[in-house]
Amino acid sequence: MKKTSNDWRSHFAPGGYGVHLFPEFEKRAKDAATEVFRVKTPQEGADVVLELARSAGARKVVSVTSPLQQAAGIEAACKAAGIEFYGDRDSIAEHAPTADIGISGVEFGIAESGSVCQDVYAIESRLVSTLPPIHIVFLDSNLIVAGISDAFEIIAKVFDRGYVTLITGPSRTADIEVVLTIGVHGPIRLVVIAVDEKP
Repeated sequence: MKKTSNDWRSHFAPGGYGVHLFPEFEKRAKDAATEVFRVKTPQEGADVVLELARSAGARKVVSVTSPLQQAAGIEAACKAAGIEFYGDRDSIAEHAPTADIGISGVEFGIAESGSVCQDVYAIESRLVSTLPPIHIVFLDSNLIVAGISDAFEIIAKVFDRGYVTLITGPSRTADIEVVLTIGVHGPIRLVVIAVDEKP
C-alpha cells in the first residue's frame, strides 16, 4: 500500500466542493439511514457525542484522532462523563471488539450518495469504523463534493495503492433469504456530525 500524499485538501478541484452541497448530502445520507447532526463548532459536536453516548448507555469509546475531534476535546469530554476512552493504536486493538462507540474523522462527504470517504490506511481506523455497534464520524461540512466521480479523482491523487472506504449508512445485507438485516457486517448505526467551523 502506498500513499502519495497526506494532504487531502490540496486535491479538491477549485469550486468543485463546498457547504452549498450539504443539503443534498444530508438528504441522501438520511435516506440511507444515516443520522446527521450539523453543528457550528467542534465543541457542539462533543455535546452531540455525549448525548448519543448517554442515550445509548455507552460505557466504552474507541477513537482515532482527527483535527475536528481534537478541537472538540472528545477524549476529555468522555472521561469527564465517566466513559472509558481508548485512543492509541494498541488500546484500540484491544478494546474495539467490546466498545460501544467508535469515533473517527472522514476526509469528505459525497452529495450524490450521502456517503463519507474515510482514509483507513491505518489498521486502527478500520477497527474503530467496523467493530463497535455505533460509528460516529466527524465531517468538515465545507468538504463535500458533488459526485462519486469527483471522489475517485481525489482518491486517485492521494493513493497509488491503499485502503480507503466509502461509507453509506449503517452496515446492511440482504443476502440471507433476501431479508434486509442491519448491523451484520459492521455498525448498526452510522452518525455523521458535520461541523461548519474549520479546524
